[in-house]
Amino acid sequence: MQFKHPEILYFLLLLIVPIFIHLFQLRRFKKEYFTNVRFLKALTIQSRKSSKIKKWLLLVTRLLLLTALILAFAQPLSSSEEKSKSQKNLFIILDNSFSMQAKGKKGELLKRAIEDLLETTPETIRFSLLTNTEQFWDTDIKSIQKELQNLHYNATPFELDRLLNQIEARPSLFQKEIIVISDAIGLASKRLTTVAKTDAISFIVPKAEQQNNVSIDSVFIRQTLDDLYEIGVQISNYGENKQPISMGLYDKNKLIAKSMVVFKKQKQIIPFTIPKKEFHGYVGIVDNRLTFDNTFYFSIGENQKIKVLSVGEVSKSAFLSRIYTNDEFEYQNNTLAQLDYNQLEEKDAIVLNELEEIPQALLTTLQSFVNKGGNLILIPSAKASISNLNSLIKEIGNSEFKSFNAKEKLITKIHFNHPVFKNVFENTISNFQYPKTNTSFLIESTSPAVLSYPDQSQFLVNSNLGAGTVSIFNAPLNVENSNFQQSPLIVPVFYQLAQSNQMNVVDEITIGNKDSYFVKTNVAKEGLLTIKNENEQFIPIQQILDTRVKMNFGEYPKQAGNFSIYNNKKQIRNISFNYNRTESNLFQINEKLLSDFDQIDAISTIFNRIETENNDSQIWKWFLIFALIFLITETAIIRFVK
Repeated sequence: MQFKHPEILYFLLLLIVPIFIHLFQLRRFKKEYFTNVRFLKALTIQSRKSSKIKKWLLLVTRLLLLTALILAFAQPLSSSEEKSKSQKNLFIILDNSFSMQAKGKKGELLKRAIEDLLETTPETIRFSLLTNTEQFWDTDIKSIQKELQNLHYNATPFELDRLLNQIEARPSLFQKEIIVISDAIGLASKRLTTVAKTDAISFIVPKAEQQNNVSIDSVFIRQTLDDLYEIGVQISNYGENKQPISMGLYDKNKLIAKSMVVFKKQKQIIPFTIPKKEFHGYVGIVDNRLTFDNTFYFSIGENQKIKVLSVGEVSKSAFLSRIYTNDEFEYQNNTLAQLDYNQLEEKDAIVLNELEEIPQALLTTLQSFVNKGGNLILIPSAKASISNLNSLIKEIGNSEFKSFNAKEKLITKIHFNHPVFKNVFENTISNFQYPKTNTSFLIESTSPAVLSYPDQSQFLVNSNLGAGTVSIFNAPLNVENSNFQQSPLIVPVFYQLAQSNQMNVVDEITIGNKDSYFVKTNVAKEGLLTIKNENEQFIPIQQILDTRVKMNFGEYPKQAGNFSIYNNKKQIRNISFNYNRTESNLFQINEKLLSDFDQIDAISTIFNRIETENNDSQIWKWFLIFALIFLITETAIIRFVK
């Protein structure tokens, strides 16, 4: 047995005091002489013996009473309880994503959670704290006080599984107790159930008092006119916001257009018209709920024509010349015999249109073209051999032609969420005249489908491979085999497939997006591109690919805004960054997931329980009970023992 306050045990030495009092009476007996009567003398002897027994009983009960009291104040701990004290490692996961910017009863949810941690966490408790981007392992509240006070909202959405994996990777001989402090907006996890089998998990879910919110989701070019761009600003209205809000369009920091938005449905598109020239600014609204999604930064670059090369018969490629017009494209068609391989890498997009045979030299050149950022579009010929087609796409397309089918099929499925159709359709189309193919190949592909048949087989697949993209049709598109050329889909599909990376589109990147970004420029071997604005500067991960540079931004920049790309000191391009909007909807709390786990009201509850489990033994209560019993026993002896 061990004691929480062992120093109190020194008071046991005071037990010698009642022993001295009982054994050495300071008062001497006085002799009293009575009549020499035998009966009285015997009675006196008997009374003296009874008094001795009573005194010894009182001595024992008083010693036991004092001992029990002293032991109770020393708070004994059993060895099993000491063992349980060291068997739990405490981990706190604190969500500092932008949804925690919402206001609760006592202010912003994140700031209030930090205040609670600082006020209620005992300095003696050691724990580990993880946020969306930072980790503090095996620390105490005093050591990380400044870091917590300076903790900012982070653009990275809350990913519970990633943080749980980090905790699980930490070696520990004892059970882990995990406390998750999050508003549970968009909460998803595949690891919770598995982790809960071995470790204790509890949730603290602070609630926002006001869940209504308005968010700017995206900005895109609706149509291109002779001298103007018509852009669309998509906003989302979560909750019951009935009051109109003000929206402004700013070029750099200059207000150039303004509109009042009256909410008629959850998602709306607000149109603006701007001059057809470079644009570097933002669109903003006035909304006092969540503020991170009130501003959307975007850039529109100089109007550069996209270089498209079609390789195939002129008669079969006529429809492409009607799509790739001179105002936006530099379109060229060559037969295979006329093709100059040295010019291929100068193009932005290449269409292989129903070639019966693809030479090996062309295969090698096209692989290099895609790896360096080019867009390849393959329309197979019914007369092409499957082995020849596969020799190309197996290397760069993650796909494989399996067989040829002479069966008519309707193209009925449009995958609206595919990046090819980003900002193409304002509404989901469910009723239109389906195009068809008379013959087609069966394709097996790990790439996502853009268009498909009723049996879920793929008509068009598209994927990012290397630094470029590869798009594969499964059927010839000539008018004898398909009416796809007459379909309303033909223009947006081919227009989007040929779009070179970040050319002639609204240029904006979501912070944390893992996709590669390409910019056309010539960089010296040891040169580096830098991205900066007046507040922040960083050098992204980059790879030089002849006339292009491939960049990956990771978690940079830290703050959304308008930036510029510099080659040495020369500005070569504008670019804009925005926060992820996945946490704008404060109604998407995953109650079903939370229902399977303990939920507590405040962090102080956890520490009170830990203090009780770790330090507060029930044994001291038993010693108090024993002391009370001995006190009652002493009273009974004094009263009833003669």
